[in-house]
Amino acid sequence: MSELSFEQMLDESFKTIHNGEVVEGTVIDVKPEEIILNIGYKADGIITKNEYSNDPSVDLTKVVSVGDTMTVKVLKVNDGEGQVLLTYKRLAAEKGNERLREAFENKEVLKATVTQILGGGICATVDEVRVFIPASLVSDSYEKDLGKYEGQEIEFVISEFNPRRNRVIGDRRQLLVAERAEKQKELFARLKVGDRVEGVIKNVTDFGAFVDLGGVDGLLHISEMSWGRIDNPKKNFHVGDTLTVLVKDIHDTKVALSLKFPETNPWANAAENFAVGTVITGKVARMTDFGAFVELAPGVDALLHVSQISREHVEKPSDVLSVGQEITAKIVDLNEEEKKISLSMKALEADRDEEDAVSVDYSADAE
Repeated sequence: MSELSFEQMLDESFKTIHNGEVVEGTVIDVKPEEIILNIGYKADGIITKNEYSNDPSVDLTKVVSVGDTMTVKVLKVNDGEGQVLLTYKRLAAEKGNERLREAFENKEVLKATVTQILGGGICATVDEVRVFIPASLVSDSYEKDLGKYEGQEIEFVISEFNPRRNRVIGDRRQLLVAERAEKQKELFARLKVGDRVEGVIKNVTDFGAFVDLGGVDGLLHISEMSWGRIDNPKKNFHVGDTLTVLVKDIHDTKVALSLKFPETNPWANAAENFAVGTVITGKVARMTDFGAFVELAPGVDALLHVSQISREHVEKPSDVLSVGQEITAKIVDLNEEEKKISLSMKALEADRDEEDAVSVDYSADAE
């Protein structure tokens, strides 16, 4: 029998390994870009940063320590430099694929951190398997900026699982839709007309604002935003504002809201505030050929008929008045039931003439 060389005896003292084999090793050195393992073979094993994780920002020195035991897979027995090239993430991905297959079949809700934002959606990693969630499945409403999800932990289900094509699709939208439906059911069970509830403005349009009441969106129509006049809701209300609103009507799943609270109704004390004979100041709000409507308070417009503007003949109100002009007039009629008030500037002129006449008479008597 021929004697074995030292190198042959050394080779025989170590186990043999093959590409694709799963082995266990002990970490003997960690660098930011690679991990070195003793795998009981004549050469050490190397795990590069790219073969450890799909996360490009990972610092290997922060996640692995010397002495740790790792189960890895052999990629190449000899990487060209006499070292064994290993992978950790691919073995983890194989296990992850099995985990995701079970989750897909059982419709299990998964939780993971968003690791990447793409043009058409977001990505989250589950056990080293990348799950893509299309933009249309990220939320139950349109999301203009997906960047806000980066680094955020989210819940989703697997809606499509095809590891052969490297296609694993997540769906967050259906969870939000189901959650919203449950909240709607709970809210409608206790919501009543006349309730005062707090909500957050979700959207503002030319005709009103949509307010989230906690799972149910209510419409605050422009006509219900104030007792007064609102010309442009976008100037008065903004997305994110919190409001206390009055539930005006509920029809199926539609909720009509109002900010016209009964105690702030300007007509509630009309008999006192707008009594006949009261001299009052207001602003011209709009004009017609037959007169001008003057705002005395938010929600209270009074008619100044063209015949009551002056004792002199006025052809049309716009000849002597303009919108926004502040005028002083006398209340000559009040109809609370029909919410109508009539004004007269001409009556004030008559009052001043009477006062002047009295002053002249008093002066003459004094002489």
